[in-house]
Amino acid sequence: MPQKRIPLQPGYTYHIWTHANGDENLFRSEENYNYFLERYLHHVYPVVDTFAYCLMPNHLHLMVRVKNEEHLVEFLKKKNGAEGENLQGFKNLGGLVSQQFSNLFNAYTKAYNKKYNRKGSLFMPNFNRKLINSNQYFTQLIAYIHNNPIHHGFTKNLNDWPYSSWNAYVLDKLTNVSKAEAMQWFGTMENFKGIHSEMNFGKSITLFES
Repeated sequence: MPQKRIPLQPGYTYHIWTHANGDENLFRSEENYNYFLERYLHHVYPVVDTFAYCLMPNHLHLMVRVKNEEHLVEFLKKKNGAEGENLQGFKNLGGLVSQQFSNLFNAYTKAYNKKYNRKGSLFMPNFNRKLINSNQYFTQLIAYIHNNPIHHGFTKNLNDWPYSSWNAYVLDKLTNVSKAEAMQWFGTMENFKGIHSEMNFGKSITLFES
């Protein structure tokens, strides 16, 4: 079973994923996807570096590295006017990062419920997270995340799925994804595309979701 409650520690890299609660979809329209990403920039982007993401109708995947302690303390000061040693009710800085993710999911659910006149939770409780502690896995996880829409039958071509960070890598445009650092792991765009096309999805599920 995935480790659902491991701490999100400063400086460490994680695979984070979650599903819709029940048979509903998380996203019904392009507007939904865009709003989620907007809220992500507000709640989560300030406390993590994002290397990959993929949003699909009923679930999503992220690869993030939690920012260092100094950065998190500064964020907390700006957010709450807190002193560096005062975590404002958090036992540790990992608790702050987890709360920012919860704030994202709660804010999106509130807006989604209002738009579609529904009630109750939208996401499964306790979003999944797994520590990625090997450089060898960094490139494989990015490829795994980007390939999810193909595996689940939402598209046949990575270029045709607009709700992932794939296009942030292959197109020359400004992005909030930490593309420059990630591309150092791949070396070249040819290698980037090659690792994506050769990925063994079945093996990767065991590696990254268990």
